[in-house]
Amino acid sequence: MTKTLIRGRLLSFLRRPEALDDATSYRYEEDGGLLVADGRIIAVGAYETVRAGVPEDVEEIDHRPHLILPGLIDTHVHFPQMQVIGSYAANLLEWLNTYTFPEECRFVESEHAARIARHFYDELLRQGTTTAVAYCSVHKTSADAYFAEALKRGMRMIGGKVMMDRNAPQGLLDTPEMGYDETRAVIAEWHGKGRNHVAITPRFAITSTRAQMEMAAALAREFPDLHIQTHLSENHDEIRFTGELYPDAIDYTDVYARYGLLGPRSLFGHCIHLSEREADAMSAAGAVAVHCPTSNLFLGSGLFPLKALSRRERPVRIAVATDIGGGTSYSMLKTLDEAYKIQQLLGERLNPFESFYHMTLGNAEALSLSDSIGTLEVGTDADFVVLDAAATPAMALKMEVVRSLADELFLLQTLGDDRAVRETYVAGKPLKALI
Repeated sequence: MTKTLIRGRLLSFLRRPEALDDATSYRYEEDGGLLVADGRIIAVGAYETVRAGVPEDVEEIDHRPHLILPGLIDTHVHFPQMQVIGSYAANLLEWLNTYTFPEECRFVESEHAARIARHFYDELLRQGTTTAVAYCSVHKTSADAYFAEALKRGMRMIGGKVMMDRNAPQGLLDTPEMGYDETRAVIAEWHGKGRNHVAITPRFAITSTRAQMEMAAALAREFPDLHIQTHLSENHDEIRFTGELYPDAIDYTDVYARYGLLGPRSLFGHCIHLSEREADAMSAAGAVAVHCPTSNLFLGSGLFPLKALSRRERPVRIAVATDIGGGTSYSMLKTLDEAYKIQQLLGERLNPFESFYHMTLGNAEALSLSDSIGTLEVGTDADFVVLDAAATPAMALKMEVVRSLADELFLLQTLGDDRAVRETYVAGKPLKALI
């Protein structure tokens, strides 16, 4: 068993920080050691303590003075939209019809899907993201390309073939039976292969008929341990249109509840405009509202009430995500920078410890995968990122006056991007250097 000792400043969260001075919510080692073997963390703590327990000739990599955190996690991204990012449109529905749907039609071609998959994973690693939850296109070829590339790189990834049988171009439509059959085939071929997880993925209520929603419900019953991902309450036009398509439902959230798609492994992108009844239903089911700040701002969808949902008497579980290509950055650092600004506009505060909790342990907990990812605990996957808060001239200048860990994290969040990511480790292997 080959062992590698990683040295640096270690930061890992134990729970969500309650305040800026909540030092019991995280574990920090100024001079830390992380011992990895066979893709797992086998020891962690003060460097001298960890070093004393291994042979003199163990391979050692010294990342001082940089900060080592668990790999960053992105809980909502559209893999086929790499060439959609930065497209000019007035709102969500115009953006979908003008740019997104035509681009996704290209993923019927396996060569195109494989090419974009390579670029997609390169970009994740460049940004320090080691796990993501992705929508593929309606074509099985896109899911095959996505999971094949994840397997090649040894990454723990979640994804699903989109189910969509109406309100989209002909080249993006399946049928209820095809959506069911092809999703089952993707599950059989890819779920549990390497570190892959398949998600049941009806795109959203507008693009699925009742018959297809029944098929999604059947899949959820057959595979209760799988994640479910879809969209909910992103903008007002979408909400109105959904109400017209499902007039018997109480509200948008009730559409998914009626088909058994509202549960603790359900990931709902956006959730900006939930009513109190919907928030209560989400809370009772343990479902997750996925905040996509750069996308919400870019498309003018609204301001997500992260703090309000978190501190309700019946709190809603929260995750954060880039939502490429409606989102405008692949970086989770930039994503939380925009999340901070949205809370400022709502008269709330999001402190830097909370931000880094959300992109590591918080997102892992939202995915029910914190026993594997999102921490630097012994026995978990050796996925971690090395961050340099002096990566650019502007950051280095600011670092001259930084006097606390909180200030350093806030600097990384506000000025950091892929240049601040010195290395990205997946299952103990440094992969960014290979890009």
